[in-house]
Amino acid sequence: MDPGDAPGLLVGLAAVVFLGLAGWRVLLVLVSGRTAGACAEPVVLPRYTILAALHDEAPVVGQLIERLSRIDYPSHRLQGLLVLEAHDHATIAAALATPRPSWLQVFVAPPGAPLTKPRALNCALGHATGDLLTVYDAEDEPDPRQLREAAAKFAADRTGRLACLQAPLRIRSRSARAATFIERQFAAEYAALFETTLPGMCRLGLPFPLGGTSNHFRTNVLREVGGWDVWNVTEDADLGFRLWRRGWRLDVIHRPTWETSPGSLQHWLPQRTRWLKGYMQTFGVHSRRAWRLGPRGLFSLFVTVGAGLVSAAVHGPSLAWLAATVLVSSVAGLPPLIPLLALGVLIVGAASAWLSCWAGAKRAGVAYTLVDAVSAPAYWALLSLAWVHAAWRLIREPFAWDKTAHRPDAPEACGGATPARAHAMLDETAPNRLSAGHAAAPQPVA
Repeated sequence: MDPGDAPGLLVGLAAVVFLGLAGWRVLLVLVSGRTAGACAEPVVLPRYTILAALHDEAPVVGQLIERLSRIDYPSHRLQGLLVLEAHDHATIAAALATPRPSWLQVFVAPPGAPLTKPRALNCALGHATGDLLTVYDAEDEPDPRQLREAAAKFAADRTGRLACLQAPLRIRSRSARAATFIERQFAAEYAALFETTLPGMCRLGLPFPLGGTSNHFRTNVLREVGGWDVWNVTEDADLGFRLWRRGWRLDVIHRPTWETSPGSLQHWLPQRTRWLKGYMQTFGVHSRRAWRLGPRGLFSLFVTVGAGLVSAAVHGPSLAWLAATVLVSSVAGLPPLIPLLALGVLIVGAASAWLSCWAGAKRAGVAYTLVDAVSAPAYWALLSLAWVHAAWRLIREPFAWDKTAHRPDAPEACGGATPARAHAMLDETAPNRLSAGHAAAPQPVA
């Protein structure tokens, strides 16, 4: 082969790969539309443990407790642990000062390193008493009947290999004001992922990276695989593939959890940097012994984690190249010399992404207009900025956790179920109990 032909072959190969990914995205939109019927609830509901790892969340811990108190599940079958860090006095004080259901306790993780969400969750895992276990984040508002749906789906499993269910995450604006550019794009991105990509992969019998919240596990299986990787900053993505590698299966449920977007660029960028850094960690860990995933697991790793990393890396440069080509040609008074193959790949790739966002937004009930579609490439270009940050942080601070700041939602922002407090489930007279994660753990509360 003539060495001079190598660049052309590489470009052609890249075009084939990106066109294949676009076709894959369209396939997922099509197969994800097939919805399975609801499963019957078991006669006796299993015991359920709810974990919520919080760090520097004093402003929102009261909001989270109120939302968890609305969960529709027999209180005598529930155990809830607000997992807090020993040095986080403000959040501990706020949690203890807020009336809580009798089943919801404050759990203080012992001091240790690294200071990450998965380490805190692992500390609490040893104290979980539920047959099933779910994880929520500080800003979450789960559908009150989500636990019942998950319990029914686990009970209906005849294979005995279903280990985890992922509930869809849906994004809403922080207030009644018009959503910002990043909020709208973030909501569409989530809709594409949780309403088309993950359900489609389940229909095809493939594993997928879990979302960081609203995962429902069989507790014994979670313990069997060692819980969460405390060093991975997207421990959820890693755990999905680790479960598959051990022979377990993943699926999805329909009742959602509502969240708010990070907001402005200054909050969005650190969060996305952490996600991409964690994807780099996850890809490195699971590709090191790729054969353990099997053909389907390896394919899934490449079309989710791998494709996400490559796409984030090339979005910005591709858009810059296109803009520069058009601009230089316009100044020179010449037609832009854009290779038809490259232009075709860009158009097909963008169209498939728009289709996934549109279908997901329609199913999730979030807005996705023509303006959102046209402006989406600008949002995708921001991913390249986050990718550069993530690559640099992976080298310099591989295990540093970029904390996302959370603020209470405005009352009018709480769509769906209006947050009317469920006093029937809240035992106002229950003592404020503090559970220590270790016998030697300090009690930093008066």
